[in-house]
Amino acid sequence: MPNACAHQHPHLPMPIIRKLSATFAITIAALLAGCGTPAPKLTAQAGSAVPAKPTEVLRKVPFAALPGWGTDDLREAWPAFLSSCDILAQKSDWREPCAAARKENATDLAAIRAFFEYHFSPHQVLNPDGSDTGLMTGYYEPLLRGARKRGGPYQTPLYRKPHDLLTIDLASVYPEFKGMRLRGHLVGNKVLPYPSRAEISQSNILAGKELLWVDDPIEAFFLQVQGSGRVQLADTRETVRVAYADQNGYPYKSIGRYLADMGEISLDQASAQGIKAWFVAHPTRQQELLNANPSFVFFKEEAIKNSKLGPKGALGAPLTARRSIAVDPIYVTMGTPVFISTTHPTSNKPLQSLVMAQDTGSAIKGAIRIDYFWGFGAEAGENAGKTKQPTSVWLLLPKHAN
Repeated sequence: MPNACAHQHPHLPMPIIRKLSATFAITIAALLAGCGTPAPKLTAQAGSAVPAKPTEVLRKVPFAALPGWGTDDLREAWPAFLSSCDILAQKSDWREPCAAARKENATDLAAIRAFFEYHFSPHQVLNPDGSDTGLMTGYYEPLLRGARKRGGPYQTPLYRKPHDLLTIDLASVYPEFKGMRLRGHLVGNKVLPYPSRAEISQSNILAGKELLWVDDPIEAFFLQVQGSGRVQLADTRETVRVAYADQNGYPYKSIGRYLADMGEISLDQASAQGIKAWFVAHPTRQQELLNANPSFVFFKEEAIKNSKLGPKGALGAPLTARRSIAVDPIYVTMGTPVFISTTHPTSNKPLQSLVMAQDTGSAIKGAIRIDYFWGFGAEAGENAGKTKQPTSVWLLLPKHAN
C-alpha cells in the first residue's frame, strides 16, 4: 500500500531491548510480542547498538548540486520553516537562523534563497551501501461525513483515547530510547498488550468512548491510516478536525500487502484507490481485511483555526500542504529543512522542492524514506494514494552546527 503512514509514535527497535535488565526486558518483550513483533532473546548483558545516525551517511555538497534548487519558489516553504522555528528556536542549532528569519521579507524570493544559502549547508543522504535513492509515499487530510450522535447512515464510531491505555516512556531512564514508547493496559496486577483491532471489533471494550460517528467504515479505516482528518457534521452543521491522540501499540501492517500476499491483487494495484475498489467488490470480507492491520488509532477533536493548514505533526507544528514531510527521526532530526528530488505521481514531471521534516509515521523507516503531505481534500487524497516515487534527499544543516 503506497500510503502506509499511520502517524504514530515509533516502536522500540528489538536489538535495543537487550540493553535492559533481564527482568525489565521480559516485561517489555511480552508487550512487544503481543504487538505482533517477535520477542528478542533475553539477556542481562549489553547488546546491539542504536542504529547509525545520518551524520555517518551524509555527503556535504554545494547548493548548486541540488537539482531544481534555483527554480523552487522557496516563498512557499517559508511559512513551514517559520512554524518549525516556533518550536525549535531555543535550541542551540536553531537560535541564530530562526532569529535571522524573523527579519526576512517573506515575499522576497532572492532574500529567502540567500538566507538558506548563508545559514545552512546541504548534505546528501546516502544509504549504507552508498546509493542515494529511497522511497517517497504520500499522505493527506481526508474529509468524512459524520454526526455527534449515532443515527441514520452514521453508524461507524471514531473513538477517543481510552482511560485504561497505558503509555510507558523509557527515555527518562534510557535516553537512547527517546521517542520510543510501549503501550498496554492493566489486567489484575499485570501490564498486558492492549487489544488488537480484531479484538476491539469483536468486543465492547470501547463502549462509551465514541467521539463521533461517520457514515463509512472504510473511510474511517483510511482516516486511521492518515492519522487525522476533518469531519463534516450533519447534525450540528460544523466541520471539526479529528487529530491523532494515541494508538493501541501494535505496529502498522499494510492491508495492501496482505491482499497482494493472498493473491487478491498485484502490488501495482495496492494503492488506496485499488484497495477501496476491492472493498466494494468483496463486502462480506471487509472486516477480514481491516483486521489484517492490528493497529488501531484513537482521536481527539480540535477546532480548525486556519482551514489552509493541516493538523499538527509530530514536531508540534501544523503541517503545510506540499511543504511538510514525515521522516524517520532516528535518521533525520525533526524540524530539519529537507530538499527532495523526485517526480509527481504516475508521471515524469519533476518534483524538486524544499520541505520541512515535521512529522513521523510508523511505516516511515530508513534514512531515505519520506511521506509527503499533499494537504486536504479529494485531490490531495488522489495524489497521496498514487504516490510511490523514487527520491533523493538532502538535509540542510545549520552551518555553525557542522
